[in-house]
Amino acid sequence: MTRNVFVIGLGLIGGSVALALQKAPRTKVYGYDYHEQTRQLASTLKVVHEVVEDPAEFAKEADVIIFGTPVNVTLQFMEQLKSWELKKSVIITDTGSTKTQIMDKAKELKELGITFIGGHPMAGSHKSGITAAKPYLLENAYYMLTPNEGEEIEKLAMLDNLLKFTLGKMVVVDAKIHDHMTAVVSHFPHIIAASLVHQLNFEKKAYPMTSSLAAGGFRDITRIASSNPALWRDITLQNRKELVGQLDTWLEEMNRVRQLLDNGDEKAIEAYFSDARDVRDSLPIANGALYMPYDLYVDIPDYPGVISEVTGFLAEDNISITNIRIVETRVDVFGILVISFQTNEDRERAAQCIAHKAKYDTYIS
Repeated sequence: MTRNVFVIGLGLIGGSVALALQKAPRTKVYGYDYHEQTRQLASTLKVVHEVVEDPAEFAKEADVIIFGTPVNVTLQFMEQLKSWELKKSVIITDTGSTKTQIMDKAKELKELGITFIGGHPMAGSHKSGITAAKPYLLENAYYMLTPNEGEEIEKLAMLDNLLKFTLGKMVVVDAKIHDHMTAVVSHFPHIIAASLVHQLNFEKKAYPMTSSLAAGGFRDITRIASSNPALWRDITLQNRKELVGQLDTWLEEMNRVRQLLDNGDEKAIEAYFSDARDVRDSLPIANGALYMPYDLYVDIPDYPGVISEVTGFLAEDNISITNIRIVETRVDVFGILVISFQTNEDRERAAQCIAHKAKYDTYIS
């Protein structure tokens, strides 16, 4: 018997989930998006087996419904679900970055006999939209499931078994705990990155050259500040209670740092950086809550054609790159050429390729 999976919202994440689930046996993936152009692209690019024009009408045929929409839009759809004709056995989930509001709304659906299990695939890309969707985007990334208390184990297992075809690392966690953890490692860092950019913008009014010096480590640290403002407006508002708590803790930490500087204690300051280094170096390299491309720093000599030489070696070994840039300000940066890759495997192959063919040193930051 064929299982009908219905993905509503065919952007980067929804499209990637749809592509990955096409690998599931006896499964047909249908898709809908509000934008007609996206629906057309979904059909042309075969992101789904079949495109749907009326989500409410098709929902009655679905065994699993996945919302790949922003949280605010998902909440609107969840309200509409109350009047949709659905299979009694249908399982509904989402891909939103915050979960508490979603799962509070899910309690209303449960009263109507509708099963909703929250989901959050913690992966991303420097690109957006359906054309950036990839069947392997979620591979090795944490895929969080946030069922409400008392959810049927059988339905949770069924959803887990389906989503395993994304090759994500399936983890079950409480919605509030999810929102706290993602505030720490994803949402709050975006605020810090944005604040650093605002501080730079303020300083460059008096010191115009400051921006020119920000091309190296500063640019890497604040990369996530280039994310979609509307998306992060919504995430910040949805998780604002957790973020206010993080800000309070951050201010306490900054006061501690200020005290270290006021005291001028060399050993204490060195220990502060040493402890941070040790914790940072112990962090896993695998996909986390923030999208960060896999960067490789390459020490290369400065002569005409050297960049095309390096990229040519990578092309010979069929290694794709997602970005390449020259770093002019080299404070705390190991190399002057930074090459970005889609996967850690590609980065490792590239490092071996460059070391073998070009004899240049490479580093991972």
